[in-house]
Amino acid sequence: MSAELDAPAVAVDPLDVRRALGVAGLLGAFNAAGVLAAADVHVARRLGALAGEDDESVRLATALAVRATRLGHVCVDLATIAQTAAVDVEAGVDLAALDWPEPAGWTARVAASPLVAADDGEPAPLRLEGSALYLDRYWREEREVAADLRALGAQEAPGVDAAVLAAGVQRLFGEAADGRQARAAATAVRRRLAVVAGGPGTGKTTAVAQIVALLLEQADAAGAPAPLIALAAPTGKAAARLDEAVRHEAGRLDVAPPVRERLAALGASTLHRLLGWRPGSHSRFRHHRANRLPHDVVIVDETSMVSLSLMARLVEAVRTEARLVLVGDPGQLTSIEAGAVLGDVVGPAVEASAPPPGAAIADGIVVLDRVHRYGEGIARLAEAIRAGDADATLAALREAPEGVRWLEADAADPAAAPVLEPVRAAAVAAGRAVHAAARAGDGAAALDALGAFRLLCAHRRGPYGAATWMGHVEGWLAAGVDGFSATGEWYVGRPLLVAENDYALRLYNGDTGVVIAHGDDVLAAFPRAGALFEVHPSRLGAVETVHAMTVHKSQGSQFGTAAVVLPDPTSRLLTRELLYTAVTRARDHVLLVGTEEAVRTAVQRPAARASGLRARLWGPGA
Repeated sequence: MSAELDAPAVAVDPLDVRRALGVAGLLGAFNAAGVLAAADVHVARRLGALAGEDDESVRLATALAVRATRLGHVCVDLATIAQTAAVDVEAGVDLAALDWPEPAGWTARVAASPLVAADDGEPAPLRLEGSALYLDRYWREEREVAADLRALGAQEAPGVDAAVLAAGVQRLFGEAADGRQARAAATAVRRRLAVVAGGPGTGKTTAVAQIVALLLEQADAAGAPAPLIALAAPTGKAAARLDEAVRHEAGRLDVAPPVRERLAALGASTLHRLLGWRPGSHSRFRHHRANRLPHDVVIVDETSMVSLSLMARLVEAVRTEARLVLVGDPGQLTSIEAGAVLGDVVGPAVEASAPPPGAAIADGIVVLDRVHRYGEGIARLAEAIRAGDADATLAALREAPEGVRWLEADAADPAAAPVLEPVRAAAVAAGRAVHAAARAGDGAAALDALGAFRLLCAHRRGPYGAATWMGHVEGWLAAGVDGFSATGEWYVGRPLLVAENDYALRLYNGDTGVVIAHGDDVLAAFPRAGALFEVHPSRLGAVETVHAMTVHKSQGSQFGTAAVVLPDPTSRLLTRELLYTAVTRARDHVLLVGTEEAVRTAVQRPAARASGLRARLWGPGA
């Protein structure tokens, strides 16, 4: 069971919307301390009233279970929550001073409550396993995901021609035929469940094209129809990137023309579209356990962003005789909803050269570790962060290896302006190139220049937020770029960030573009499958200016130089996963702005989410 290391709680004032008015007792005290939100309190009170449960400690446990899913956890561990819940140091609230129930007696009272379902009893809102308390829905989803993945993981795929596979691996990988990427591709052919994990630039998306090519060759050798293959990702942006990457690799792989044509013809979709999204429902789809997907192979990229609920809907819809391939980086930021599924699935395998034995899924997991995208300096820094080694992280920053520069300062301190000069210089240089190309109407050059630099923030608002730094960058550009003006909605050179999916234009949440001159008018230019897509701004829906963006929005993107602004150490968003994700957005250079305390806090604060999935897949203590 993962320990809960949740967001710091903040004391709320009497007029704050987070305050549940008129609530006394334990619920009122924990709400006043900022541990519980008003919604947590009201749900617990309502459920208690419906079930006739008057025990305050049981209602508190119920509210904590509701709170857990709101914070991304799947359950709450009643034995440890008093020690693992955190509080903003500036709030002046000592959580240890709250009247936490004694764990053993608390768990016993919860177990006896009518709010908690017995294994063979009537359905109830809560489930208790040991000291882990779940909302019933998440308990069922966790069990179903574990059972479905174990069932797939225990099976080898039948009918694999070993000689054809060996020949294909040798041809595609050459001297690297005994490497991890080749092993990942071969594993996905041999097994029903395969997991290809690894950091940015380790070849995960390339492996997808290689897997598909090897599967198509198996069908051709057997004289069988080509398998029906689905490529999917959790977001439209990630699906578009997967589509582009597979098409690009199709032209490079050493395969027969028919295989190349079928590979290039594949398209990727969001998981919601693949499963058959139903209007008005976020949790139910057209394909499910009683109406499975028709595909023989389902490959999911960016799996780290898949929540427990969405994974439950996916695995129940995959046919029992099909292959499922999960691809992603377990070190990156997880889904904004409950669960950290990829991290739980990969489990101890990420720390080993080969997956440890004993779990049904172990034989299908391959962790890629050879980075092709960025240099040794960024790779060293990223690995120290991923490993949770704060001393090694700070050593890498202080030694300033090629591609890494630490600007040790509090970004919100006005006195730090001289230290931040490299960020200003990089932003102005990139902005000057974007503006010149945009004025010339050269969309491709403007997009290339836009991708050369990006300023990344943990927050959207506040002194460390993207909105604030957007203003800083615009000020720098106005002072340092001849002819630059941010006047008007569609000014030339305005960098754009798509905020909502637009399926008609095939623009997705997180896509970036730029406004360019077009005669006496303007156009918005976006990259698409290695080409250029231009559209009049009047046709665009929700777009924002993107001189700066959040780290969350940057997932799946790469920039020549990434300037990363770390917030104050007390920020609840400052985690190891956020820092790792931010640093690995850079191809060539990282400019990291933050104090030593902020860096150390981030590295030592994993965004661990309370969950039982890892133990269900790997066994207790995994």
